[in-house]
Amino acid sequence: MNDVYEIISQQADAMGDRLRAVRQDLHTYAEAGWCEIRTSSIIARRLNELGYQVLTGPDVCLAEARMGLPTEEQLEAEYQRALAQGAVQPYAERARGGFTGVIGILDCGEGPTIAMRFDIDALGVFENKDLVHRPSAEGFCSINDGVMHACGHDGHVSIGLGVAEILMNCREQLRGKVKLIFQPAEEGVRGAKSIVEHGHLDDVDYVIGNHMGDSAGQEYQVGLSYGATLATTKLDIFFTGKAAHAGAVPEKGANALLAAATAVLNLQAIPRSSEGDTRINVGTLHAGSGRNVICDRAKLEVEVRGATTEVNRYMEAYARRIAQGAADMHGCGCEIRLMGAAESLQSDPEMVRYCEKVCREKLGLRPTPPGQQADASEDYAYMVNRVRSHGGKGIFFKTLTPCAGQFHSSGFDFREDALCTGVKVFCGMAYSLMREERP
Repeated sequence: MNDVYEIISQQADAMGDRLRAVRQDLHTYAEAGWCEIRTSSIIARRLNELGYQVLTGPDVCLAEARMGLPTEEQLEAEYQRALAQGAVQPYAERARGGFTGVIGILDCGEGPTIAMRFDIDALGVFENKDLVHRPSAEGFCSINDGVMHACGHDGHVSIGLGVAEILMNCREQLRGKVKLIFQPAEEGVRGAKSIVEHGHLDDVDYVIGNHMGDSAGQEYQVGLSYGATLATTKLDIFFTGKAAHAGAVPEKGANALLAAATAVLNLQAIPRSSEGDTRINVGTLHAGSGRNVICDRAKLEVEVRGATTEVNRYMEAYARRIAQGAADMHGCGCEIRLMGAAESLQSDPEMVRYCEKVCREKLGLRPTPPGQQADASEDYAYMVNRVRSHGGKGIFFKTLTPCAGQFHSSGFDFREDALCTGVKVFCGMAYSLMREERP
């Protein structure tokens, strides 16, 4: 390793205890998408302390491009809770009302612009309180019931702040601009598009993102894949009927529950596409007020996915037709609301090979051999695809670590020494792209 890569590795290893402390603090005060007020205020304060140009509030997320926002009442309640739990003013005020993204900018003169994405939100999961679960045993289990960092985003924030510190320390060695994007509302694929539509990726040459991944007991530290994640669309479908006495005059009603049930059965029967893998899931059905009342309101929470953006569009269009048809069949109204969406994500092959070389030859890390690996869905795809649309390149890698429990489960946890690994990869890639031969 040359001197700068050695400095990156040494500084990353030296901050291990601080990275763990940040991760555990964020885990304790987990916040769901668009409600990450305490989280974003801590990020913004730290970036400001380090000397970054800091963007917060409506300067980060385009208001009308946000998807799946909680109600105004919920957002205000989350703001008040964040204040009670130590949110930092004035950054908390800037995040109020669902504007929880943060961007830190480091301008090092002429050169390429590198963007790095770190997602910051938790999930709607009740965390395991048993002492077999390490966060519970060690006292950093979420105190916000029903909200838990069950996907490693607390680790992503910690990595991002570690990257911010090291890049600032190395700024004299860098040429170009760095944008550290701390993204809200990745869960439900709701947040990235609002940052992209604000224009923050329009001048970016290279974009880098990552996710914690289970090493499954193998020797590798970094997971490399060409892709692809599944494109997806999240829909809430509302059926509006007419209430009536179920015994006396059932024919006077319009049964929204019946319309919803008809939709459920037919949604699950959407013909699959020869163009790629597809998914459909009806996650919830809420309907009815009593056994003797014709139901006048019903709601479905639905998602479709496709191996490509085009296949996902096929699934979404079919689902919309089924919902409207089921409503018409039973004399009901139908309203469909878009709650989240993501395009298909694929890393640029040359960026994957470049990252493999940096990890192996410059940082002394052990990356997996690059290959094809289908995954779930990631709205980071919007960022990669926007950068690629004007000639740039993007990559998505995994920071591998032994994990307890499944992702999105109440017992999820990961081994925190991987945080240093993630910091090394981001910093090593940034330095290499800004100072050495580029892909």
